[in-house]
Amino acid sequence: MNAVVETKRAWWARAVLYGGIASVALPLVGALGTRFGIWGLVGLAIFAVGALLALISLVWGVIAGIVVLTRRRTADRRPVIVGTIAAAVMISVIGPQFAAGRSVPPIHDITTDTADVPMFDDVVVKLRSAPGINPLDYDAAKLPPLQKAAYPNVVPLDLTAQPSAAFDTVASVLPTLGLQVVQADRNAMIVEAVATSFWFGFKDDVVVRIRPTETGSRIDVRSVSRVGVGDVGVNAKRIAKILDAIKAKSA
Repeated sequence: MNAVVETKRAWWARAVLYGGIASVALPLVGALGTRFGIWGLVGLAIFAVGALLALISLVWGVIAGIVVLTRRRTADRRPVIVGTIAAAVMISVIGPQFAAGRSVPPIHDITTDTADVPMFDDVVVKLRSAPGINPLDYDAAKLPPLQKAAYPNVVPLDLTAQPSAAFDTVASVLPTLGLQVVQADRNAMIVEAVATSFWFGFKDDVVVRIRPTETGSRIDVRSVSRVGVGDVGVNAKRIAKILDAIKAKSA
């Protein structure tokens, strides 16, 4: 009787295994389906289901692991371990993203100059003409206080380089950060680029503005997500990376 019990996998052990595997597969399928245009923003819902399943599988796996140890159910050991580890890996990957989303305000339009916001040219405006894309109108009443509270370090960069040299630096730096330059207008002293996220393929638009100062030039950056209400801090991080790269290149 004991031999039969030990060699037959319990349903709860199989549930941990299948749940853990599904919690890995669903976020990947959801993200890649969105990236390749199969189901648009539905991929976010699939991703969320996978995240929830990972949490459930992790909790269930811990409980099942206790049962396996206390009852010495050797047949259930491997599926419980595999499923629990898979769920734990997904939680470790997805968890920080959810935490980041909860730690910042639900905004997606970030700029170094909230008083005189850098404006996009017609090239980016046309790229954002599809239905459902976030507008480029800047909410000067709502966004500045939220941004200042969440991202106080997002400020302009002053360089000793003259505007023409700074423009060349900006145009050369953006591609090295994985951005696709779509417009480099020396007359208007702006460089526009598009950033594409790795998994979902979401696109954010970036404009870098160069203006002369008494000591050289000032660099302002604006980064705006095309979809979504919040950006989990991505645009602010991108601006910081751009300014750091420009500063390093100009040194």
